[in-house]
Amino acid sequence: TSHKTFWQFLFKTIIIRTMKAVILAGGYGTRLYPLSTKEHPKQFINLIGERTLFQQTIDRLSFLNKNDIFVATNKEYIHFIKEQAPEIPDENIFEEPSMRNTATCIAYAALKLSQKVGEKDEVMAIIYADHLVRDIDEFARKLLSAEILAKEENTLNIIEVEAKFPSTKLGYVKIGKLLKEINGEKIYEFKSFKEKPDEETAKKYLESKDYLWNTGFYVWKIKTILEKYSKFLPQTLALLKNNEYDKCENISIDYAIMEKVDPKEVRILPAILGWNDIG
Repeated sequence: TSHKTFWQFLFKTIIIRTMKAVILAGGYGTRLYPLSTKEHPKQFINLIGERTLFQQTIDRLSFLNKNDIFVATNKEYIHFIKEQAPEIPDENIFEEPSMRNTATCIAYAALKLSQKVGEKDEVMAIIYADHLVRDIDEFARKLLSAEILAKEENTLNIIEVEAKFPSTKLGYVKIGKLLKEINGEKIYEFKSFKEKPDEETAKKYLESKDYLWNTGFYVWKIKTILEKYSKFLPQTLALLKNNEYDKCENISIDYAIMEKVDPKEVRILPAILGWNDIG
């Protein structure tokens, strides 16, 4: 029944489906050392199930054309990408010259995609290669709803999950009122973002029930996120356009962009994903 419902939903949205998914797969996975090493990080290991975390990420994007799936990674891991996902075109693998955190990586991917799509007003999703998502139908429904929202309202959309314990290793978002529904999927107001609070603050967030864990699953128009970079991190854009990746600031997109944008420009899509940031 769940799969039937999903495919009915997919049929409703198929006309507008042009979303590009960017999988971030360049991390070293050092938090799981020695199981995960710089030479063979966690996203390319079959920690849960018979397929690696990266392959599972590819699997849950099966509703997209393989030409619309892109991977951002460093040169040391390109061979893993080609071995584990040979169906992904070589030109869809974005090589990061160095490790400069997610703000630089996502800006780099957005610029690459903007060159590919030209003047087309298309949407990109940010997906992590080392996350666990058990409910893949729910995941797809939320992504497709977020794509519709990005196209209709030009918003920055985030797919979030219920906080289960007072983690100091994850980011949190404060959720506001219900704004609308898209094909039965609820869309909420975004109030604020807090990256990795201390334990006392995390406990308060958990008790309040007003905060969700930030998964890092973002969906927005390519041109919209580049506009935010122009406003909040212009030097990074300038350096990337000048092929000076190594000189970019080492900062996460949460600190660099999401904590600074106008909350009215952001939407929250709560989800029950069976989600875990492995490590």
